[in-house]
Amino acid sequence: MRIILETAEFFAIDKPAGLPTIPDRLGSTSVHDQLEVELGQKLWIVHRLDREVTGVLLFARTAAAHRSLSMAFEYGQAHKTYEAWTGGIEPEQRTFRWQDKLLRGKKRAYAHAAGKDAITLAEYTGQAAQAGLWAWQLQPLTGRNHQLRVHLASHGWPIAGDQLYGSTVQWRTGEIALRARVLTLEPAVLGRPITIEAGPIEINS
Repeated sequence: MRIILETAEFFAIDKPAGLPTIPDRLGSTSVHDQLEVELGQKLWIVHRLDREVTGVLLFARTAAAHRSLSMAFEYGQAHKTYEAWTGGIEPEQRTFRWQDKLLRGKKRAYAHAAGKDAITLAEYTGQAAQAGLWAWQLQPLTGRNHQLRVHLASHGWPIAGDQLYGSTVQWRTGEIALRARVLTLEPAVLGRPITIEAGPIEINS
């Protein structure tokens, strides 16, 4: 499991696909548990990425750091940028702002009046490095379950490999073409500005 950045307050890793952030109801081995064993120390969970998603993931090293980082995510002082590759017809515009209310079901999330506000800024950036797919930069302004997956799919651009939301594109087993590329923490969070970056999505082989 590759560590991107280590500080006194946290470890930032490049999460692999196929593992949940924390143990799930199936009893699967989690990134959190594996990392605690590898590092030989207790870690606090700050935020999560879906099992199928890769990229920047933080774990706090102390209870105090956990409080600061968790509050940053809750109050909008942590800013996330994702990369996605999708199928569908080529978009006719570059930028989008998607807002609705999402409700989480047993497996899928869906738009529903009883749900919670979900807001995503999306930018279509052109053809992906893999033929037949489109590349996107996504900034979730809220953190609802499956938010980016639902928003792209509901507008006609399911993420490659995301069969749960209608993709017919073959992708790597246990993975979808969605990657947490950049996480930025405002200076007020830990006393200094922090930017953590992971590499881009790689072509499916």
